[in-house]
Amino acid sequence: MSVTPTEKWYVIKTMSRAEKKTAERLDSLGFTNYLPLQTTIKQWSDRKKKIEVPLIPGVLFVNCNESKLIGIYDIQGVHSILRLSGKFAIVREEEIYNLQLLLKDRIEIAEEDFETILEGELVEVIQGPLQGIIATSIEQQRNYKIIIQFESIGRQFVVHVPRSQVRKIKDKIA
Repeated sequence: MSVTPTEKWYVIKTMSRAEKKTAERLDSLGFTNYLPLQTTIKQWSDRKKKIEVPLIPGVLFVNCNESKLIGIYDIQGVHSILRLSGKFAIVREEEIYNLQLLLKDRIEIAEEDFETILEGELVEVIQGPLQGIIATSIEQQRNYKIIIQFESIGRQFVVHVPRSQVRKIKDKIA
């Protein structure tokens, strides 16, 4: 997505759950836009299904001149344009590129009920390079710190793991 020097990326806030339709309407009107989507597994009582959901709910990015930006308010589904200090917020090209890189591999994220993992609880790494490892949670912030213990050799390692890659083990392992 190359940008001409006079065009900039802006943050568009959409109506609730209208991100995809709003992006389609912007496309049909010739606006360059980017809606970062992630694949997730949604579970109902009778089935599971892979769906694409917005990475940032209610937000998409539009690339245009500031003079054309006002016309976006007339598009169905657009709620507002993000402003900072009274001016339209501009997103740097590098930030859009970083979002694209983040979502490049289309990692599946299972949607599950929020559960707090407390210090000392057993967790399993369910994604990423450490997938399958069972460890002890030692700290929770945005991500978790877990201890991977090798009792037989008397060593342990502390690793930072993203929240989306960790699941609390409900049943104790025998």
